[in-house]
Amino acid sequence: MIFKNISKSKLTLAFISIVITFFVWQQGLRDSLNRPSVSFDISQKEQEIAELSVQSIPVNLKKFFIINDPVDQINKSLSAVSFKELTERNKLIRIITSESNDPIIHKNIYKDFENKNFKFLIDEIEKKSNNNSYKPNADKFDLFKGDRFLYHLLSRRFDFDDSALITKSFSSKMFLKILAIRLIPLLTIIIGSILALKILWTTISLKKFGWQEIKSLDLELIDMVLLIAGGFVVLGEVLSPLFSISLVELFSKNISSELSQSLKIFFGYLFMAIPPLGIVYYQIKSLNGEFTFKKDYLQFNILPIKHGIIQGIKGWLTIVPFVLLISLIMNSLIDNQNGSNPLLEIVLNNNNYLSFFLLFVTTTLLAPLFEEIIFRGILLPTLSRDFGVISGIIISAFIFALAHLSLGEMPPLFVLGIGLGITRIASGSLFSSVIMHSLWNGLTFLNLFLLRT
Repeated sequence: MIFKNISKSKLTLAFISIVITFFVWQQGLRDSLNRPSVSFDISQKEQEIAELSVQSIPVNLKKFFIINDPVDQINKSLSAVSFKELTERNKLIRIITSESNDPIIHKNIYKDFENKNFKFLIDEIEKKSNNNSYKPNADKFDLFKGDRFLYHLLSRRFDFDDSALITKSFSSKMFLKILAIRLIPLLTIIIGSILALKILWTTISLKKFGWQEIKSLDLELIDMVLLIAGGFVVLGEVLSPLFSISLVELFSKNISSELSQSLKIFFGYLFMAIPPLGIVYYQIKSLNGEFTFKKDYLQFNILPIKHGIIQGIKGWLTIVPFVLLISLIMNSLIDNQNGSNPLLEIVLNNNNYLSFFLLFVTTTLLAPLFEEIIFRGILLPTLSRDFGVISGIIISAFIFALAHLSLGEMPPLFVLGIGLGITRIASGSLFSSVIMHSLWNGLTFLNLFLLRT
């Protein structure tokens, strides 16, 4: 019998953990369908930056960066969404960018706004639509100088000069942003595709893939259940947030909402990581009689550092085209995909630099290290030992994607998980997959940072 040497208490804990995990993940995946996709906001932010950069784009390059009028594109995108589903800012942009005869302007939309300044603008827009010669004093709109794109739209609508705010220097910065936003992904795709073809050619020529020796801890599958379901989900995702959120709320009464939100994410991740890492510590100690940090139990193989970094960069570049291809296929098959990670929207709309730093540390350092220890340090070697390397990579990648609780993001995360698993085994170094994971999250973070206007 397969469970004859396993204690009843261990089996009971594993069973309870699996049941709780099923309901938690099932509810999490269902909830993800109600979360909006951040891709809509990303597309709009890119158009906003393009519009603000127009005066600085060289004439011979404009056809590459400005295919259609960005303001018209934004209006079309917003018009395709129910007015009630838009944020107040987007409702206002929808109204400002509409023609005077657009029915939306003449509807009773005043009640849709809580922001007093936005209500003031609605009054001004209605006056303008009823009397096209109406031209208010530009000083009336000084309240909106903090939102340069909105102020720029108002200057277009009410025909006043915004050059004191949308300066040549500012426009040049926006052009550099749009240049980076468009070119960085393109370059990574080109380089990654070349690397992928080279690896494929080498594999076909040698008729084998260069797997390195992978050493697993002497753990059973039931230990993996206790680690993932018991530690990662029940203790990490369900119980630990109760402490982290309460702790932050206790000490963050007099700080901004943005900083409070970032602190909750930062400490939430720290508290979530403690239980599963504690289980890893206990499992290793029970196997070896002790736990010594000097011993490389999980094959980090950090030295030589240069080798690990290079392997991580190669793995990252190679997987980028495949993840983006899957994302494009998903977008073409399913319109308006929901379920984006809420952290993406938080980063995109954050204006506090301390908050940014906390989010950066969380996404590019804490998350890659913790997740790689669990999924590629413990789970992947155990599954590879019991089911073979390929099956181990696929199963661990599926669990990795599932654990992010987003149906819309599961396919690209699954492909990313496969890439991380291949890098882990091909390099023989967990450090390489940590670097690769960190680079992936870092590129996403950089892109969101650049999209802020």
